[in-house]
Amino acid sequence: MTILSNVLRFNNIINPLIRSDNIVLLARRTFATHGVFDYDLAVIGGGSGGLACAKEAVNHGARVVVLDYVTPSPQGTKWGLGGTCVNVGCIPKKLMHQAALLGESIHEAVSYGWQVPSLDAVKIDWSALTQSVQNHIKSVNWVTRVDLRDKKIEYVNGLGEFKDPHTVVATLKNGSKKELTAKNIVIAVGGRPHYPDIPGALEYCITSDDIFSLSNPPGKTLVVGAGYIGLECAGFLNSLGYPATVLIRSVPLRGFDQQMANIITNEMEEKGIKLHHRCIPLSVEKLESGQLKARWTNTETKEQFEDVFDTVLIATGRYALTKQLNLPAAGINTVSENGKIVAATEQTNVPHIYAVGDVLEGRPELTPVAIHAGRLLARRIFGGATQQMDYDNVATTVFTPLEYGCVGLSEETAIQRHGTDNIEVYHAFYKPTEFFIPQRNIRNCYLKAVALREAPQRILGLHFVGPVAGEVIQGFAAAIKCNITMEQLKNTVGIHPTVAEEFTRLNITKRSGKDPNPASCCS
Repeated sequence: MTILSNVLRFNNIINPLIRSDNIVLLARRTFATHGVFDYDLAVIGGGSGGLACAKEAVNHGARVVVLDYVTPSPQGTKWGLGGTCVNVGCIPKKLMHQAALLGESIHEAVSYGWQVPSLDAVKIDWSALTQSVQNHIKSVNWVTRVDLRDKKIEYVNGLGEFKDPHTVVATLKNGSKKELTAKNIVIAVGGRPHYPDIPGALEYCITSDDIFSLSNPPGKTLVVGAGYIGLECAGFLNSLGYPATVLIRSVPLRGFDQQMANIITNEMEEKGIKLHHRCIPLSVEKLESGQLKARWTNTETKEQFEDVFDTVLIATGRYALTKQLNLPAAGINTVSENGKIVAATEQTNVPHIYAVGDVLEGRPELTPVAIHAGRLLARRIFGGATQQMDYDNVATTVFTPLEYGCVGLSEETAIQRHGTDNIEVYHAFYKPTEFFIPQRNIRNCYLKAVALREAPQRILGLHFVGPVAGEVIQGFAAAIKCNITMEQLKNTVGIHPTVAEEFTRLNITKRSGKDPNPASCCS
């Protein structure tokens, strides 16, 4: 009788567990004793790198959870799943850039014979533009959520932090806590815009977190900072009809080839954008009119200036979101002064904790980099692969009004590494066919190849300023990966008439001192 009653008791306990699959969860939660975890992988951060890693891990049979939470900007802007690129980065930026190009095309269409009733009436509807952009972003947010569900990846809309090396605590929107354990953890929290420590910055200024969903037209705008984000925003705002002024602290596009950077800023000035060099902001004050009075100083002359703007956009760099993670609790101590994680192969000093994307020290802050690194990492962890991420020769494009695409070394870096006598630079100005009829300025359409001087002259870097630079440079990026030489490039037949073919026509070196301007479109 006692044996029978014990069996019945056991069945009453175990059957509900089996029916609800809770027995699996019960086993996983005994990790402290038996080394079993809730998940094989926990990803902190739902941006490009984290999501790519999570999806690839699932392909290899891992049980995965993704934690993601967006802290509202100082102006109250927040967004959905997908990270910076989808919500406040690459995607909305490219859409705004396209809107600006279309506006220019309407004016140029007249030269091609299109009858435009009144060019004076051609203007942007800011509300319609931002609504269209946000509708697209929300659709991507939704598709991303559905994709995670379909792949059986658990999504936790909570702010994650470490409790110990295998335990993450998520603070949910309602303030409650959710604790989970994972055998492996990937940090992919990315970064957010940095604000200068000046009066009025947090209260009255916006950043790239806010501009793409700004409720009112930005009007006359001051952009503080001349990195790629600052110049891109200034470029599309000015082209959309909102006058832009840019404060440049030291050099524009730091880290890029400086000859190309200067060509870009020259083009922007010719388009009416005001650039103030060697200037830093001092304060931003809100006037009774609702406008903003900004003050700044020239760091060389010490002269001070002020002007009134409708919007002040801060683009002075980004910081990694690592402070909120409680990294010491996980035992992570490889963190740089700026909060970024030092991990040469994406692995931190804690063997089962990794990092991908913008949160890594010394790595390109680019979406495709994070995606590729995330996938390769998941394959190494769960698929037995050995391939490491190659961070060299990563192509990128700055979507200024006249785009700048590049891959490989800048001229300055090539000379620094190999010496002036060992470097040959081929360069040329060129004339895009589509610019002729509307008589567009072609003075700044320029490209160059930075190569080793010794035959067969392996190419170290390619740089291109002109239309659709991103599309042009993407194909050549593969060639750079394959160690293309100048001999091979010169023997490549170009597609005529395109701007990309100009790379195949490079034959004049800077060393020669010859005029790099073309004699004709077919020379």
